[in-house]
Amino acid sequence: MTSAVAAEAASPGTSSGKGGGLGAELRGFREVQRLAYECAEAVAAQLKPGVTEREAARMQREWLRERGVRDWFHLPFAWFGDRTAFVDFRIPLQFFPTSRRLEAGMPFILDLAPVYKGFTADIGYSGSLGPNLLQDKLLADLEAHRELILREVRERRPLREIYQDVDRLMVRQGYANRHRAYPFGVIAHKVDRVRERRWSPNLFGFGTQSLKGLASDALHGHRDGWSPLWSPYRFSDHPPRPGLWAVEPHLGFRGTGAKFEEILVVTDSEDPEQSAFWLDDDLPHVRRWAEDK
Repeated sequence: MTSAVAAEAASPGTSSGKGGGLGAELRGFREVQRLAYECAEAVAAQLKPGVTEREAARMQREWLRERGVRDWFHLPFAWFGDRTAFVDFRIPLQFFPTSRRLEAGMPFILDLAPVYKGFTADIGYSGSLGPNLLQDKLLADLEAHRELILREVRERRPLREIYQDVDRLMVRQGYANRHRAYPFGVIAHKVDRVRERRWSPNLFGFGTQSLKGLASDALHGHRDGWSPLWSPYRFSDHPPRPGLWAVEPHLGFRGTGAKFEEILVVTDSEDPEQSAFWLDDDLPHVRRWAEDK
């Protein structure tokens, strides 16, 4: 996290809805996060039976490129059916879009991470092609995870312990932890600004600029006793590090998966509400929970 972002995030009135507006740096991250969710909603509305994961991923890329996106934290993913729960995923290549075709009633997840004007977002959008009561239940139960994560980050609990509490909540709800299938089992990772370029290459689907930033954080963090990856392992056994974290709790049950992914802002403020807050509360899953109450 740049010093400018850290300073603005810790300043009074920076929170995403409790008095005052966002600072200029945080507004940039919120803008790209909203753009990413707008893309996910637009593509989800165009999905129909027979569309493949590869086609859905291409639709996301094209939608964002038409709006000026030229770089990525990672290229868009799309998962259909039991792939939303990462059934039998064993190697990283299985995360990439396939020829799996969407069918009526089938759940899907769109995951995209554009870089726009030098700001990064990484979001996850869950839905289904027509009614799917099981995925609706998973999505509703994710609200408790969003609340738990924010509360315990504000308490400055070690990231590894928060991860374990998320695990325990999933077990009580009757679900399996599917973010554990991600590389290093991460539930979150840091995001930051990257240098703007007209075009940036990618390596195995990840933008090289963003990978350099993550690698730099990992190097400095290893030296100072923290990690930019929020995992169940010992290297995450430290309090929340100030910065922007893309958080993605992912539930699975009998071949159906659901998750959200959005940015959590962590600061060094002594004010609990300013010490951590979600960057934006006007997101599809948050609106859905409000409508269901």
